[in-house]
Amino acid sequence: MNYDASLWLTFILIGLATLLPRASFIVLGQRASLPDTVQKALRYAPAAALAAIVVPDVVLVNGAPELFNPKLGAAIAAVLAVTLSRNPWLPFVAGMAVLWGLR
Repeated sequence: MNYDASLWLTFILIGLATLLPRASFIVLGQRASLPDTVQKALRYAPAAALAAIVVPDVVLVNGAPELFNPKLGAAIAAVLAVTLSRNPWLPFVAGMAVLWGLR
């Protein structure tokens, strides 16, 4: 198989790998349902995806982990503000205040 054919085959297989799981829920509808444990676990998927995006930016500085950086201090302050208060603006205010203070 030449290079162009293998590249197109790879594109088609990746497309099918993303299309088939999504289409299965639409086509099958109510006939196929996920177990309750899987449905409960899927509730945490958005938070896990957000954490996977945010945590490397908070922990890494120039590609290496650094324990004492302003972003990590601001993130800790924001998490503490969320746990201590149900005010939706307090984590933003606390995180930005700590970030500006440490910079």
